[in-house]
Amino acid sequence: MLHAVTSGVILLVVWLLWSGLSTPYTDHFHAMLLEFGIASCVFTVWLSRRMKILDREGQPHFNTLRYLAYLPWLLKEIVVANIDVTKRVLSPKPDISPTLITVKIEQKTDLGKVLYANSITLTPGTISLYFDEGNEHLTVHALSKEGAEGLATGEMGRRCLKLEDGT
Repeated sequence: MLHAVTSGVILLVVWLLWSGLSTPYTDHFHAMLLEFGIASCVFTVWLSRRMKILDREGQPHFNTLRYLAYLPWLLKEIVVANIDVTKRVLSPKPDISPTLITVKIEQKTDLGKVLYANSITLTPGTISLYFDEGNEHLTVHALSKEGAEGLATGEMGRRCLKLEDGT
């Protein structure tokens, strides 16, 4: 029930923001429009509960603070990797050494594994290729050996695991 309430509140806030709450010169708050907005949010939550997709993994609202702490670190990694890739590609003698590596996955949930794989792919110069049969290892293509070594340190994996279990 708590997931339904938090999902409903989040949907309603997002709906209000998208309906013109952020613009002071709009007159979007007529009774009928508000009723339709509330009804659509209630219907969406009801449908999600009926489909049984409101759970901790599918609706991780309670990890919001952890995600907000992870985002600046990920953005910094993206910028650093962007600069590295740009230097490598624009150099007169490109220092590119494509490398395939396999990293161990310590995440327990599907959401944690996907978050880790997507974090790798978002970082320029690396891309997640595939999980092995048991979802215990992830094969990654890196543009350079240094990029592969940076990933092999496991820092990104540890941070994603912290998002998952809070330790």
